[in-house]
Amino acid sequence: MTTTNQSWDPDAYARNARFVSDLGAPVVELLAPQAGERILDLGCGDGALTLKLANMGCDVVGVDSSAPQIEAARRLGLDARVADGERLAFDAEFDAVFSNAAIHWMKPPDDVIDGVWRALRPSGRFVGEFGGHGCVETIKRALIEALGRRGIDGDALNPWYFPTVEDYSARLARRGFAVRYIALIPRPTPLPTEINGWLETFAQSFMAPLATSARPAFIDEVRETLRPKLCDAGGQWFADYVRIRFAADKPHH
Repeated sequence: MTTTNQSWDPDAYARNARFVSDLGAPVVELLAPQAGERILDLGCGDGALTLKLANMGCDVVGVDSSAPQIEAARRLGLDARVADGERLAFDAEFDAVFSNAAIHWMKPPDDVIDGVWRALRPSGRFVGEFGGHGCVETIKRALIEALGRRGIDGDALNPWYFPTVEDYSARLARRGFAVRYIALIPRPTPLPTEINGWLETFAQSFMAPLATSARPAFIDEVRETLRPKLCDAGGQWFADYVRIRFAADKPHH
C-alpha cells in the first residue's frame, strides 16, 4: 500500500482482526477455486485465506506489502512474497487473482487493476472483496473530527479508497474486464475487542501526526464519541463495514 504510516503486527492483527479472514468465505465461494489452478492472493496478510486455497489443491502465491505479515504466511508453508499491490510484476501466469480486504489500502486503484490484468492469463478472472462506499464512515468521521479539534486536517491522512459500484465497475471495464458480478454489501461487524483494538490496528495513518504519548487519550476520545453509535447495551462493539464484492473476467484472446 502507498501509505507509510500503517504497519502490521501479525499478533495484534490476529487478536484484533481475525474476523477479516473468517468473513472471507463468500468471496472464496465466488472465486470457485479449482484444484490445479494457479492463483495470486493479492494482499494476503498472514495467509489465513491463502492457506485455505492451497488446501483446496490450488497452486497459490501470496503477496503483501507487510514483511511481518509475509513472514507469518511463510510460517504456514506458503509461497508468500513481499510486493506492492500497485506495482505487481507478474506476466500472464495466473488463472485467477483473488483479494480479500486489501484493495482499499492500495492507491491509485487503476495501477492495481493494470497489474492484475497483466498477471492474468487470457480467460483469467479477478475476484475480490474490499471496503466499499460508506465503509467505516462513522469511525472515519469521528477520527477526522477529533483531529480537527487539534487543528489537523484528517481528510488528508485518510489512507482508504472505498469506491461505489459505479466507480469500480467503470475502472474494471476501462481496462478491458467483463464485470460478471459486483455488489455493495453492508456488513456491521462485531469486534472481538473494544473499538480501541480496531483503532490501534487500522487507524494508524490518522494518528501519524500525534506524539506517541498523545495517542491513548486521542483513542479514548474517539471511542467515547463512537460509543452511542457503535456499542450496544451489552457492551458489544461493531464496526460499520460496507464491502464491495466483485468478479470480473479477462477475455480469452
